[in-house]
Amino acid sequence: MPQPIILASLGTPEILVILVVVLLLFGGKKIPELMKGLGQGMKEFKDGQKGNE
Repeated sequence: MPQPIILASLGTPEILVILVVVLLLFGGKKIPELMKGLGQGMKEFKDGQKGNE
């Protein structure tokens, strides 16, 4: 499966810069809340695909 061009061209320095910008935008306290919400959303999506309620 071919990777998208933009992801293939990102190296370690670019990823670190992106992470620093995200940290500055959202702050250290907000990121864990965002990740928790993302995890819950993924769990609900997988449960919905399986038909579980």
